[in-house]
Amino acid sequence: MGQGKEKIREELLKKLEAFRELGINPYPNRFKVSHTIGEVVERFREETDTTALKAAGEFTLAGRMTSLRLHGRISFAHIRDYTGSIQILMEQDVVGKDLYNRVFKKLDVGDFLGVKGALFRTRTGELTLHVQEVTLLSKVLRPLPEKWHGLRDVELRYRQRYLDLIANETSRRVFLLRSKVIQGIRDFLMGKGFIEVETPMMQPIPGGAAAKPFVTHHNALDIDLYLRIAPELYLKRLVVGGFDRVFELGKCFRNEGISTEHNPEFTMVEFYMAYADYMELMALTEELISGLARGTLGSEEISYGGQVIDLKPPYRRITFKDALLKVGGVPAEVIEDERNARVYAREMEIEEEKLTTHGKILGEIFDKRVEPMLLQPTFVYDYPLDISPLAKCKEGDPTLVERFELFIACKEVANAYTELNDPLDQRKRFLAQIKERAKGDEEAHRMDEDYVRALEYGLPPTAGEGIGIDRLVMILADVPSIRDAILFPTLRPERG
Repeated sequence: MGQGKEKIREELLKKLEAFRELGINPYPNRFKVSHTIGEVVERFREETDTTALKAAGEFTLAGRMTSLRLHGRISFAHIRDYTGSIQILMEQDVVGKDLYNRVFKKLDVGDFLGVKGALFRTRTGELTLHVQEVTLLSKVLRPLPEKWHGLRDVELRYRQRYLDLIANETSRRVFLLRSKVIQGIRDFLMGKGFIEVETPMMQPIPGGAAAKPFVTHHNALDIDLYLRIAPELYLKRLVVGGFDRVFELGKCFRNEGISTEHNPEFTMVEFYMAYADYMELMALTEELISGLARGTLGSEEISYGGQVIDLKPPYRRITFKDALLKVGGVPAEVIEDERNARVYAREMEIEEEKLTTHGKILGEIFDKRVEPMLLQPTFVYDYPLDISPLAKCKEGDPTLVERFELFIACKEVANAYTELNDPLDQRKRFLAQIKERAKGDEEAHRMDEDYVRALEYGLPPTAGEGIGIDRLVMILADVPSIRDAILFPTLRPERG
């Protein structure tokens, strides 16, 4: 803390002690409000009649003081809670000279107040609470950032999100939007007959995605456990058990790099639907995402990074192969021949360790050539078998699987497939993944004998999908980094 801020803190501490000497508890245990500020503002938004406002009676509100203007015997301030902000008026002749001078005039921007009074409108038309009683609820001991003009230090915004939320209306809007998105997803899926379940965060075998896991150790059992990279294999066990439509909304963890689109701890919704295939999930996904846009933003047409994105169905659909050819401009001989693909990938400076199979090479080429071109919502479907070990083969072409990914604003938002339900085929694919791990692919799947056993009891035809909540919120909120959509993103520890 700089010398200037430290001096301010010393002054605030003196005020704290002065309140205590007056017999005022600066941190009372409780304060009962009658309404939220937002309820009051909304209820009387159009009311201008003085008599009607007075007849509404008294309101008891509470919030953080965000401004203070002292004018001799009267003073104006604003207080804000999580629902909104309202102006308050304090008059010495109303609350008493002693309270006004010894208490109210010693308050600071940032203090939490409880106030009681009646409503009126000022000469400028602003809805205002005429305070009859005021209570200090929490005394601020540090100066707030930049006198409410905004917290612009990006690193500080992420490390001290509480300051960011105090100072930046944009950040508050993003995280209120995030809450609405999550609630909207729950309501949508439950309305379609899905039930919400919970599966283990710590798993003996990490599965359901190609990713490096975080590892921990359970002392009592003396075994290593892994933070889940996906809930997929547990959710499909539940479909085997007879829960035909299930979903889980929660945290997943992948021990990978950090970027504007990746955080090691992220939020995902996964859902599984028996007696459906990946094509049916495309229609369901369009309905879900367009509905979320309408419900949270009021329109299916949104702006992201200065570009207009139309989320109204139907979305563009293109096969993985055609996306490489027509969107990425990748030569046909690269798609058809592994040797040509390796040469092409090396020319693109793709890391050598990623060139393990033809399908994986094409996947890396896709990430560089195609994904940056997919601004408008696009379903890319029918992926190579060797990059989709849990998906069902496409009928008529065993080299492909019934899988799609949804891209919006050049970002992968969803991944889905018709689930592989043949236990013998699943075992073969797990064994192939083990060979890939032996060659050095740390992200390859591991053998899960219990999951194969579950499949042997019968998994009906099923389609499943995962949607990244953080990226979806990024797009709907029009923010450039995933850290802007996560309240407490993963950061390096502060230097002492």
